[in-house]
Amino acid sequence: MTETALAGAAIAKDLDDAAQAREKERAKQRDLGLEGSVFENRFAEAALDAHKRRGLQLAVQARWIMMPLIGLFITFIIPGIEVLYYHGFLLLLCVNGWFISRAGKVGRSKMELFLIFLDLLILTVGMVTPNPLSQHDFPLAMHYRFDNFQYFFVILAAGTMAYSWRTVIAIGTWTAAMWLAALVLAMWFSEPLPELSEAVQAALATQPELAEFFDPNSFVPSLRVQEALIFLLVAITLGFSVRRFNGLLRSNASLERERANLSRYFSPNVVDQLSQNDEPLKQVRSENVAVLFIDIVGFTRLTADLHPRAVIDLLREFHGRMEREVFRHHGTLDKYLGDGLMATFGTPVAGSQDASNALACAHAMRASLAKWNAERTRQGKPEIRAGIGIHYGEAVLGDIGANRLEFAVLGMTVNVAARLEQLTRKLQADIVISETLAQQVEAEKVSRHLLEGGRRRPDQQVRGLDRVMTVLSWD
Repeated sequence: MTETALAGAAIAKDLDDAAQAREKERAKQRDLGLEGSVFENRFAEAALDAHKRRGLQLAVQARWIMMPLIGLFITFIIPGIEVLYYHGFLLLLCVNGWFISRAGKVGRSKMELFLIFLDLLILTVGMVTPNPLSQHDFPLAMHYRFDNFQYFFVILAAGTMAYSWRTVIAIGTWTAAMWLAALVLAMWFSEPLPELSEAVQAALATQPELAEFFDPNSFVPSLRVQEALIFLLVAITLGFSVRRFNGLLRSNASLERERANLSRYFSPNVVDQLSQNDEPLKQVRSENVAVLFIDIVGFTRLTADLHPRAVIDLLREFHGRMEREVFRHHGTLDKYLGDGLMATFGTPVAGSQDASNALACAHAMRASLAKWNAERTRQGKPEIRAGIGIHYGEAVLGDIGANRLEFAVLGMTVNVAARLEQLTRKLQADIVISETLAQQVEAEKVSRHLLEGGRRRPDQQVRGLDRVMTVLSWD
């Protein structure tokens, strides 16, 4: 069996093992009832986790900013030592917010829910219970007249930054329930001051409705219920907004996953075109492009004594290094060719310095190989030589295939570039380029130094051409 056949067999076994592993994972998800759920989409799960953690950080930061501002504000409203009572509750909310940020995670967390509930309880107690530091003997009902309920909206707004839509609705439900429960308890245990009610009724004897409304001992239950109801409706609305946002986040994560998968098979510039346009590559057209071929010299001899898996590892490292340079120089990886590859510059969209990018890529490939060979020499491994051929000219671009499409670059320019790569063996050179490409590099006027060190070789016979060519080479 040849080395190529052995390598092919190893690849086939790897693919078969991967397919079996994927099928086992799918079967496991079906058994758990998770097939097609968010758990199957690791990108979505990671995106939600990152959103949750960032949201919790922002919520804590917002809380640590808002609470001091509220504390400063109420200092002007309630001057005197009694304001320290409310400052204490604001401090508790800041500390509890920090604990929430530590306990928060994607999915259900009983500790996080308990801390959120404690948050609302602290705020409710602070608003309803009488201030022991206060020198005023107000009826308990007056605490409901100060419109403190609006501070619950601060907690709700911060919650939309990080919590799930269910938790946001839970915040609304718990708050409404606590507020109404506190109302019932306050009405039950309060000790009214009848003389205040009598004074108001005497002053507004002709206006009984106003007398009821301004009665210091009246809790005005209808307004308290209205506050709780409106807050609950706002929480439900925000909850479904959060749900919609999370759906968009999952959708975006799926798109990023698809883009990442595309990037494993296509060059970044092709992926950009595929993702930004509906049919960017279908139109068959002719354009001037630079075509680069690179191939390992003496690959059969180099791998004669290697295990097939070692051959695969060698090719992966070689392709990885060369592919990196192609992408770094704005090229498109057209295809792998066994122990080599074909790259194009100016596809799928032509640029202003495609020829210069192609030649710069060739020099970078040679430098990368030199660095790799230095590592291999230290490890006692043989050096690897590669031949690079580049040509510039007109080529036909477009999709080929029916259901499974492939973006193809065809024409004599491609054939000449492949022959120039083969010519590197005869000329004992690392890089061979056509004079046409050299002239285009000069015309682009961006990197003329790329031609320095090139040896001009006229009258070179290139297989497949009826005429001789002038080429430049670098040893």
